[in-house]
Amino acid sequence: MPPRSTDVIIEMSPGQSVAGRLYGERHKGGAAMPLAVHFHGGAFVSGGLDNGCTVAGLLQAAGARVVSVAYPLSPFPQPQDTGYAVLQWAWRNRTRLAGKDAPVYLAGEEAGGNLAAGVCMMARDRLQPPMAGLLLVSPLLDPCVATASHREALGDGTACKWTQGWKQFLCGARDAEHPYAVPAHAQRLAGLPPALVLTSEDDPLRDEALAYAGRLEAAGIAVRKEVLRAQPEAAMPDALLQPGAYECPCAPQVRAQFARFFEETRCS
Repeated sequence: MPPRSTDVIIEMSPGQSVAGRLYGERHKGGAAMPLAVHFHGGAFVSGGLDNGCTVAGLLQAAGARVVSVAYPLSPFPQPQDTGYAVLQWAWRNRTRLAGKDAPVYLAGEEAGGNLAAGVCMMARDRLQPPMAGLLLVSPLLDPCVATASHREALGDGTACKWTQGWKQFLCGARDAEHPYAVPAHAQRLAGLPPALVLTSEDDPLRDEALAYAGRLEAAGIAVRKEVLRAQPEAAMPDALLQPGAYECPCAPQVRAQFARFFEETRCS
Protein backbone atom coordinates (compact mmCIF):
# COMPACT_ATOMS: atom_id res chain seq x y z
CA MET A 1 0.00 0.00 0.00
CA PRO A 2 1.29 3.49 -0.80
CA PRO A 3 1.97 5.80 2.14
CA ARG A 4 -0.86 8.16 3.05
CA SER A 5 -0.15 11.62 1.71
CA THR A 6 -1.79 14.95 0.90
CA ASP A 7 -0.51 17.51 -1.59
CA VAL A 8 -0.36 21.05 -0.21
CA ILE A 9 0.88 24.51 -1.09
CA ILE A 10 3.29 25.82 1.52
CA GLU A 11 3.11 29.59 2.02
CA MET A 12 6.66 30.46 3.01
CA SER A 13 6.07 34.22 3.08
CA PRO A 14 3.57 36.66 1.50
CA GLY A 15 3.64 36.02 -2.24
CA GLN A 16 6.07 33.10 -2.00
CA SER A 17 4.94 29.49 -1.98
CA VAL A 18 6.14 26.03 -2.94
CA ALA A 19 4.39 22.72 -3.54
CA GLY A 20 4.72 20.09 -0.85
CA ARG A 21 3.34 16.74 0.22
CA LEU A 22 2.39 15.81 3.79
CA TYR A 23 2.77 12.19 4.89
CA GLY A 24 1.04 10.67 7.89
CA GLU A 25 -1.30 12.17 10.45
CA ARG A 26 -0.86 13.83 13.79
CA HIS A 27 -1.50 11.50 16.74
CA LYS A 28 -5.13 11.82 17.88
CA GLY A 29 -4.06 11.91 21.52
CA GLY A 30 -1.86 14.93 20.89
CA ALA A 31 1.45 13.24 21.71
CA ALA A 32 4.35 14.78 19.83
CA MET A 33 5.92 12.85 16.98
CA PRO A 34 9.05 13.53 14.90
CA LEU A 35 8.48 16.12 12.17
CA ALA A 36 10.80 15.62 9.18
CA VAL A 37 11.32 18.14 6.38
CA HIS A 38 12.33 15.98 3.42
CA PHE A 39 14.09 16.73 0.13
CA HIS A 40 13.97 14.31 -2.83
CA GLY A 41 16.91 13.31 -5.04
CA GLY A 42 17.50 13.79 -8.75
CA ALA A 43 21.09 15.05 -9.21
CA PHE A 44 19.96 18.71 -9.03
CA VAL A 45 18.32 18.49 -12.49
CA SER A 46 15.33 16.16 -12.15
CA GLY A 47 12.96 14.59 -9.68
CA GLY A 48 9.97 15.77 -7.73
CA LEU A 49 7.49 14.76 -5.08
CA ASP A 50 6.77 11.44 -6.81
CA ASN A 51 10.45 10.51 -6.83
CA GLY A 52 10.66 11.31 -3.14
CA CYS A 53 7.74 9.13 -2.10
CA THR A 54 9.89 6.09 -1.27
CA VAL A 55 12.08 7.77 1.35
CA ALA A 56 9.26 10.00 2.58
CA GLY A 57 7.07 6.93 3.01
CA LEU A 58 9.82 5.15 4.96
CA LEU A 59 10.18 8.17 7.24
CA GLN A 60 6.43 8.04 7.85
CA ALA A 61 6.54 4.28 8.48
CA ALA A 62 9.29 4.91 11.04
CA GLY A 63 6.92 7.15 13.02
CA ALA A 64 7.41 10.65 11.60
CA ARG A 65 5.10 13.27 10.15
CA VAL A 66 6.79 14.25 6.91
CA VAL A 67 6.81 17.45 4.85
CA SER A 68 8.28 16.61 1.43
CA VAL A 69 9.29 19.65 -0.62
CA ALA A 70 9.19 20.31 -4.39
CA TYR A 71 12.16 22.65 -4.19
CA PRO A 72 13.62 24.47 -7.25
CA LEU A 73 16.29 22.13 -8.61
CA SER A 74 19.04 24.55 -9.67
CA PRO A 75 21.05 26.68 -9.46
CA PHE A 76 22.47 27.36 -6.02
CA PRO A 77 21.35 29.06 -3.77
CA GLN A 78 17.67 28.80 -4.78
CA PRO A 79 17.14 25.24 -3.46
CA GLN A 80 18.80 26.06 -0.12
CA ASP A 81 16.87 29.30 0.33
CA THR A 82 13.58 27.51 -0.36
CA GLY A 83 14.52 24.62 1.89
CA TYR A 84 15.34 26.93 4.79
CA ALA A 85 12.08 28.85 4.32
CA VAL A 86 10.12 25.58 4.45
CA LEU A 87 12.05 24.53 7.56
CA GLN A 88 11.00 27.79 9.25
CA TRP A 89 7.39 27.17 8.16
CA ALA A 90 7.51 23.65 9.59
CA TRP A 91 8.89 24.95 12.89
CA ARG A 92 6.16 27.60 13.17
CA ASN A 93 3.48 24.99 12.45
CA ARG A 94 4.99 22.03 14.30
CA THR A 95 2.26 21.86 16.94
CA ARG A 96 -0.47 21.65 14.30
CA LEU A 97 1.50 19.18 12.19
CA ALA A 98 3.06 16.85 14.74
CA GLY A 99 2.05 17.84 18.27
CA LYS A 100 3.26 20.21 20.97
CA ASP A 101 7.05 20.49 21.15
CA ALA A 102 7.49 18.11 18.22
CA PRO A 103 11.20 17.59 17.42
CA VAL A 104 12.10 18.78 13.91
CA TYR A 105 14.47 16.95 11.56
CA LEU A 106 15.94 17.44 8.11
CA ALA A 107 16.16 14.50 5.72
CA GLY A 108 17.12 13.87 2.12
CA GLU A 109 18.47 11.37 -0.36
CA GLU A 110 21.11 11.94 -3.07
CA ALA A 111 20.88 15.63 -4.14
CA GLY A 112 18.23 16.05 -1.44
CA GLY A 113 20.84 14.91 1.08
CA ASN A 114 23.08 17.74 -0.09
CA LEU A 115 20.21 20.17 0.41
CA ALA A 116 19.38 18.81 3.87
CA ALA A 117 23.02 19.13 4.96
CA GLY A 118 23.27 22.69 3.64
CA VAL A 119 20.00 23.82 5.19
CA CYS A 120 21.08 22.29 8.50
CA MET A 121 24.18 24.52 8.46
CA MET A 122 21.98 27.51 7.65
CA ALA A 123 19.82 26.78 10.70
CA ARG A 124 22.91 26.51 12.88
CA ASP A 125 24.42 29.74 11.57
CA ARG A 126 21.18 31.71 11.88
CA LEU A 127 20.48 30.25 15.34
CA GLN A 128 17.02 29.04 14.36
CA PRO A 129 15.19 26.78 14.38
CA PRO A 130 16.75 24.19 16.71
CA MET A 131 17.25 20.84 14.97
CA ALA A 132 16.75 17.44 16.56
CA GLY A 133 18.67 15.58 13.87
CA LEU A 134 19.82 15.18 10.27
CA LEU A 135 19.09 12.09 8.16
CA LEU A 136 21.18 11.62 5.01
CA VAL A 137 20.57 8.71 2.62
CA SER A 138 23.25 8.25 -0.03
CA PRO A 139 23.96 12.00 -0.01
CA LEU A 140 25.52 13.78 -3.00
CA LEU A 141 28.09 16.00 -1.29
CA ASP A 142 31.29 16.33 -3.34
CA PRO A 143 31.49 17.74 -6.91
CA CYS A 144 34.89 16.10 -7.48
CA VAL A 145 33.07 12.81 -8.29
CA ALA A 146 36.36 10.93 -8.03
CA THR A 147 36.09 8.54 -5.09
CA ALA A 148 36.88 4.84 -5.24
CA SER A 149 33.18 3.97 -5.00
CA HIS A 150 32.51 6.18 -8.05
CA ARG A 151 35.24 4.40 -9.98
CA GLU A 152 33.87 1.02 -8.97
CA ALA A 153 30.47 1.99 -10.37
CA LEU A 154 31.59 3.89 -13.48
CA GLY A 155 34.73 2.03 -14.52
CA ASP A 156 36.64 4.09 -17.06
CA GLY A 157 33.72 6.46 -17.69
CA THR A 158 34.30 10.14 -17.05
CA ALA A 159 30.75 11.42 -17.48
CA CYS A 160 27.76 10.59 -15.29
CA LYS A 161 24.48 12.10 -14.15
CA TRP A 162 26.15 13.51 -11.03
CA THR A 163 28.82 15.48 -12.88
CA GLN A 164 26.16 16.91 -15.17
CA GLY A 165 24.04 17.77 -12.16
CA TRP A 166 26.87 19.57 -10.40
CA LYS A 167 27.49 21.63 -13.55
CA GLN A 168 23.88 22.79 -13.49
CA PHE A 169 23.89 23.42 -9.75
CA LEU A 170 27.16 25.34 -9.36
CA CYS A 171 27.20 28.45 -11.56
CA GLY A 172 30.64 29.71 -10.59
CA ALA A 173 33.86 28.99 -8.73
CA ARG A 174 32.66 30.79 -5.62
CA ASP A 175 29.61 28.54 -5.45
CA ALA A 176 31.90 25.50 -5.37
CA GLU A 177 33.57 26.98 -2.27
CA HIS A 178 30.33 27.68 -0.40
CA PRO A 179 29.66 25.27 2.49
CA TYR A 180 25.90 25.34 1.96
CA ALA A 181 26.39 24.21 -1.66
CA VAL A 182 29.23 21.72 -1.08
CA PRO A 183 28.91 20.36 2.47
CA ALA A 184 31.81 17.95 1.91
CA HIS A 185 34.19 20.92 1.83
CA ALA A 186 32.69 22.89 4.72
CA GLN A 187 35.37 24.13 7.11
CA ARG A 188 33.16 24.30 10.21
CA LEU A 189 30.86 21.45 11.19
CA ALA A 190 30.74 21.96 14.95
CA GLY A 191 27.35 22.81 16.38
CA LEU A 192 25.30 20.62 14.04
CA PRO A 193 22.69 18.20 15.43
CA PRO A 194 23.09 14.41 15.63
CA ALA A 195 23.20 12.77 12.22
CA LEU A 196 22.28 9.49 10.59
CA VAL A 197 24.24 8.71 7.40
CA LEU A 198 23.09 5.73 5.34
CA THR A 199 24.81 4.25 2.32
CA SER A 200 25.29 0.76 0.91
CA GLU A 201 28.09 -1.52 -0.23
CA ASP A 202 27.24 -0.95 -3.91
CA ASP A 203 26.46 2.78 -3.66
CA PRO A 204 28.52 5.00 -5.99
CA LEU A 205 28.15 7.78 -3.39
CA ARG A 206 29.32 5.55 -0.53
CA ASP A 207 32.77 7.00 -0.01
CA GLU A 208 31.72 10.66 0.07
CA ALA A 209 28.90 9.79 2.49
CA LEU A 210 31.29 8.01 4.85
CA ALA A 211 33.89 10.77 4.54
CA TYR A 212 31.30 13.35 5.59
CA ALA A 213 30.19 11.16 8.50
CA GLY A 214 33.82 10.93 9.59
CA ARG A 215 34.26 14.70 9.44
CA LEU A 216 31.10 15.18 11.52
CA GLU A 217 32.45 12.78 14.13
CA ALA A 218 35.77 14.62 14.18
CA ALA A 219 33.84 17.85 14.85
CA GLY A 220 32.23 16.28 17.92
CA ILE A 221 28.85 15.49 16.36
CA ALA A 222 27.03 12.33 17.41
CA VAL A 223 26.84 10.28 14.20
CA ARG A 224 25.29 6.95 13.36
CA LYS A 225 26.65 5.70 10.04
CA GLU A 226 25.55 2.46 8.43
CA VAL A 227 26.66 0.70 5.26
CA LEU A 228 23.72 -1.46 4.21
CA ARG A 229 24.32 -4.77 2.50
CA ALA A 230 24.29 -4.80 -1.28
CA GLN A 231 20.97 -5.50 -3.00
CA PRO A 232 21.18 -7.40 -6.32
CA GLU A 233 17.95 -5.84 -7.63
CA ALA A 234 19.10 -2.21 -7.55
CA ALA A 235 21.88 -0.19 -5.99
CA MET A 236 21.34 2.89 -3.86
CA PRO A 237 20.42 5.57 -4.65
CA ASP A 238 18.63 4.35 -7.80
CA ALA A 239 16.45 2.01 -5.74
CA LEU A 240 15.15 5.01 -3.80
CA LEU A 241 14.46 7.33 -6.76
CA GLN A 242 11.86 5.47 -8.78
CA PRO A 243 8.66 7.53 -9.20
CA GLY A 244 5.72 5.80 -7.57
CA ALA A 245 7.85 3.08 -5.97
CA TYR A 246 6.60 2.63 -2.42
CA GLU A 247 9.01 -0.18 -1.56
CA CYS A 248 12.52 -1.01 -2.66
CA PRO A 249 14.93 -3.85 -1.84
CA CYS A 250 16.61 -1.85 0.93
CA ALA A 251 13.36 -0.53 2.44
CA PRO A 252 13.25 -2.70 5.59
CA GLN A 253 16.84 -1.79 6.49
CA VAL A 254 16.32 1.92 5.87
CA ARG A 255 13.03 2.03 7.79
CA ALA A 256 14.61 0.30 10.79
CA GLN A 257 17.51 2.76 10.83
CA PHE A 258 15.12 5.73 10.69
CA ALA A 259 13.05 4.40 13.58
CA ARG A 260 16.13 3.76 15.71
CA PHE A 261 17.49 7.25 15.03
CA PHE A 262 14.19 8.93 15.92
CA GLU A 263 14.05 6.98 19.15
CA GLU A 264 17.61 7.93 20.08
CA THR A 265 17.29 11.64 19.33
CA ARG A 266 13.73 12.80 19.86
CA CYS A 267 14.34 13.72 23.51
CA SER A 268 17.87 15.09 23.07
